[in-house]
Amino acid sequence: MLTVPVDFGQDETVVPPSGHLAGGHVAGRDVIPLRDATRVWFAISLQTFGGPAGQIAVMQHKLVDEKRWIGQRRFLHALNYCMLLPGPEAQQLAIYTGWLLNGTLGGLIAGILFVLPGMIALLALTILYLAAGDTNLVIGLFAGLAPAVIAIVIQAVYRVGKRALTHGVLVALAVASFLALAVFAVPFPVVVIGAGALGWVLSRWVPALRTLKGHGDTEDGPPPLISDDALHADRPSARRTVRYLAVGLVLWFFPVLLVVAALGASSTYADISRLFSVTALISFGGAYAVLAYVAQQAVQVYGWLLPGEMVKGLALAETTPGPLIMVVQWVAGVAAYRNPGPLDPWAAMLLGSLLATWVTFVPCFLFIFLGAPYVERLRHNTHLTAALTGITAAVVGVIASLALFFSLHTLFDSTLVHDWGPIHLELPVLDTWDPLAFALTGVALALMFWRGWSPLRTLGLCATLGLVATLVS
Repeated sequence: MLTVPVDFGQDETVVPPSGHLAGGHVAGRDVIPLRDATRVWFAISLQTFGGPAGQIAVMQHKLVDEKRWIGQRRFLHALNYCMLLPGPEAQQLAIYTGWLLNGTLGGLIAGILFVLPGMIALLALTILYLAAGDTNLVIGLFAGLAPAVIAIVIQAVYRVGKRALTHGVLVALAVASFLALAVFAVPFPVVVIGAGALGWVLSRWVPALRTLKGHGDTEDGPPPLISDDALHADRPSARRTVRYLAVGLVLWFFPVLLVVAALGASSTYADISRLFSVTALISFGGAYAVLAYVAQQAVQVYGWLLPGEMVKGLALAETTPGPLIMVVQWVAGVAAYRNPGPLDPWAAMLLGSLLATWVTFVPCFLFIFLGAPYVERLRHNTHLTAALTGITAAVVGVIASLALFFSLHTLFDSTLVHDWGPIHLELPVLDTWDPLAFALTGVALALMFWRGWSPLRTLGLCATLGLVATLVS
């Protein structure tokens, strides 16, 4: 449930409650009590299924529509910045909005809670996989989740498109972005940067792109309870940047240096640290954009996984809440278990899993805490508004391409890639269609669009149906 791009030149006009002061504090306290915010972030963390589209939709519903703590324009402004960063944009958006509500501590709590349930769940599934040697029962238990994810993403495309594509230029940008990704295999960063540049250039001839207001700005979205000026803000400065950068780099690398010093620079743990630190810096476009690189390194370079095991790890990661990039935790856990060095294999698995999680997600906090003050200062820049408007239109195409990807790989057992010059098109092998997946996708779509079920409730029912179907087959 994303919102449309609008003019950031005007702040939300709602007056903050009596006593609210600029900078995110009321008489020395947070505008939103930290305890209340923490409870909401914990509730959000248990519903973050369905990839970034579903996760962003959950935050939009809780923070913008239900609690009305953040205005839709402010939420979208933060989202567009996160879309430009490497790493999981939904988790970075949680950090950003947590920072807006409660400062650095709020950002830390929001970001940690966002990944904690998924980390614990995937750790348990990794133990089950390694102990049992077979994930057929586990994957059978969650066989209904992938069809439900298709419905969640399709609903996100519908809602985002309805609110965001309010001008013909934006529709064209969304379609072009979808075709670039799904047909021409253009890299995700190129699509996003290109859409932003086109939004800025086209705004010279279409001024509405700089001041565009859509449904989410009027009848579709309630005004926030708190004015923009009452949210947290840090004054950007070189001193602040150096301080946050120094602390962030120490936190990022100090545990790695301790492990390498204790277990050796040629150990599996050092390799895990190097590989996933690099992954954190190149993972533009979300998990799917970087999983091919991780799989190639884990299977061919390091020999940690057998061919096909990456798919099993991805299937397990899709059943857990939180960012899909959490699959790197599974890869590292299996790698360390099989190459424990002087450690007990189970201790090695735990250390490898936590190490990969640490080096993957700590940079997300650093990117937000460093960049957010500068991005906030640019909220009034209409040229930036036009660029972000173009990016938001591209997001519709990106989510649509994700829906296509999920559908191809869930509804069919096999696909073929066809290359015709610049065209790079993946098509299903029709006789490998999965009747159960088709049936559960239909059920999930009906529940969400016809009955108005929440994503979490839909996931629960589909998981149960998948389990029953697996047990009786």
